[in-house]
Amino acid sequence: MTKSIIITGGGRGIGKATAEAFLKAGWKVGLVGRNAEALEAVAATHENALAMPCDVSDEASVVDAFGKAAAQWGHLDVLFNNAGVSLASSTVDEIDVAAWRNLIDINITGSFICAKVAFGLMRAQDPQGGRIINNGSVSAYVPRYGSAAYTTSKHAITGLTRSVSLDGRAYNIACGQIDIGNALTDMAVAMTKGVPQADGSMAVEPVMDVSNVASSVLHMASLPLDANVQFMTVMASAMPYIGRG
Repeated sequence: MTKSIIITGGGRGIGKATAEAFLKAGWKVGLVGRNAEALEAVAATHENALAMPCDVSDEASVVDAFGKAAAQWGHLDVLFNNAGVSLASSTVDEIDVAAWRNLIDINITGSFICAKVAFGLMRAQDPQGGRIINNGSVSAYVPRYGSAAYTTSKHAITGLTRSVSLDGRAYNIACGQIDIGNALTDMAVAMTKGVPQADGSMAVEPVMDVSNVASSVLHMASLPLDANVQFMTVMASAMPYIGRG
């Protein structure tokens, strides 16, 4: 049986690259995101791709999109909980509260809603079970200067991963997390030009091709359900993470 995955934030960056890797591997892929045009552009060239415009922070929208995909495929094997946003680097006193709330709504509440809905589908389906992979960040362990909102959200993702991993054991639902460092997407272009460092300087940082993330997620998703990558870190080898600061 052809396996299926829903990828949130599937229209660009890590989500798009991951979707294309899964499609090439023969999976059925549901693409979730707010930009319908970007999703359709990916889906248009792949028979097994399903564009599902959806705001991950809107529970009713997620329930509708995920339900339609599961009904069409007959089974949901994997969710890649990838959608997220970041803010420009600034100290905590300079962060706009409305911008903070929007980030938290997408990065934390959106991930929770998607995990909740996918978990429910996987628990109810026959055969029971599935896998949820959350997109964390190296910031979940070592924060970047001026990243209070983003770092807080990624610490929360780690809590979500650990809790869902425990909750899922009784229902054959595995949950793991991929923590990514300096994958070259539109969001990371600034790193190639210079970004703030903890010592107050600006420095160009090494980056890696986003395909390394896609192949890592595919590996995690392809394991049998009696095996799980609980946490994986994939990063540009020379980025300022080990010994950051």
